[in-house]
Amino acid sequence: MAHTKSALKRARQTKKRTLRNRISKSEIRTLLKKTMKAIEAGDGAKARSEFRLASRSLDKAARHRAIHP
Repeated sequence: MAHTKSALKRARQTKKRTLRNRISKSEIRTLLKKTMKAIEAGDGAKARSEFRLASRSLDKAARHRAIHP
């Protein structure tokens, strides 16, 4: 366990960021699954809208460095 003030703060920040990144990655996986399901079902309009949402989420996660750009 960390002992210095800066190390304790760093541990708190890491915990928050890890949680935020995990939530973001989970959302991305869910949106990609929905997109693939719509593509497999042959529903073009739904697939396009789901892809748009997934694309936005991927770009946002990359911008925040939750995933590699």
